[in-house]
Amino acid sequence: MDSSAEQPSPDLPTLERMARMRKLWQWLALLIVSLLFAGALELAALPAALLIGPMLAAIVAGTNDATVRVPRLAFGAAQAIVGCLVAASISADIFPVFYREWPLFLGVVVATVTASSLLGWLISRWRILPGTTAVWGSSPGAATAMVLMAGAFGADQRLVAFMQYLRVIFVSMTAALVAKMWVDTSGIEIPAIIWFPPIDAQAFAATIGIALVGGLSGKLCRLPSPFFLGTFVFGTVVHLGLGVEMQLPPWLLAVSYAMVGWSIGLNFTRPILRHATRALPQIIASIVALIAFCGGLAFMISHLLGIDPLTAYLATSPGGMDSIAIIAAAAQNVDISFVMALQSARFLIVLLVGPSVARLVARSVRQARPPPQKLKIVQSNLSAMPLCNGPCQLGPLRGKNT
Repeated sequence: MDSSAEQPSPDLPTLERMARMRKLWQWLALLIVSLLFAGALELAALPAALLIGPMLAAIVAGTNDATVRVPRLAFGAAQAIVGCLVAASISADIFPVFYREWPLFLGVVVATVTASSLLGWLISRWRILPGTTAVWGSSPGAATAMVLMAGAFGADQRLVAFMQYLRVIFVSMTAALVAKMWVDTSGIEIPAIIWFPPIDAQAFAATIGIALVGGLSGKLCRLPSPFFLGTFVFGTVVHLGLGVEMQLPPWLLAVSYAMVGWSIGLNFTRPILRHATRALPQIIASIVALIAFCGGLAFMISHLLGIDPLTAYLATSPGGMDSIAIIAAAAQNVDISFVMALQSARFLIVLLVGPSVARLVARSVRQARPPPQKLKIVQSNLSAMPLCNGPCQLGPLRGKNT
């Protein structure tokens, strides 16, 4: 037996030797590549650059045998900060608009969630992605929240992140292209990020306090994804009920996003990456189908209710809320309060009912699949069948896409 097969090749790329690097050098390499990726995505004006950049860098490191991992405490703290961000983004101003238009808002959100759940069900049913991963990955909004909660409910967090952030990019780019038909957005300048703004001691202390109390409460109540959900629930009550303002400086968000991105990306392996690549055409097709469905909803709303077409499209767009807000603000004829109220309502409803819908769809997928013993009997019967001399009348096997 050739012993050279057991020895590492001397001309392997440096990235494949990360396992032999000291952890300090691994962290340094990961930080540098994360900054490069995040900077490039920011220059390209792509959404969620501060999270996707570190996640891509961590995928590169994870698939090249990096041994470093984000400590659990740091990952929990990052989830709590994201929970504060979501809680602080919910404005009381959406409730009067929602009250006036609640039948329309509820109908649009239910239709969107139903369509996305059906797409997730089909991807799971056809075994393109394992388990409930496709159900969580197809959720029409709240990308970071869905990724954080998916792992607590048994889905593959890595593939959920892959689907969710791909959807965010596609939705934001499509909205920008559609908007160009109504308004010139080329002159819009995104406000420069002030990374280290003056700290409001009271608001910042409230943020840290809400993160600590919310995270510990979620843990004590044994919530799924306790640091995120506990902080989100507690922060929403304090923010809307008591009027407490929170301050989330960009440097704190950037660190939190990096922790979340690294935690997901470092767990990628080469087989997982190959699986995601093989499933890419079907995932893109499902994203395009969801965007087209929401575009159809916008067309119906515009023609039946006389709402401005761009307002209707931006309001029904399945995600990319930050980019939608920028585009809506640039157009003079767009009803931005209607757009943001519907977007916020979708975000909130998806966040609240998403786990229940995912469990329901996952249960139906499991019931629709034949049990393993039955599969073995069918396979043994098929293997015993003679080959056809002429055209065979057998239909396609459902278990082919494994």
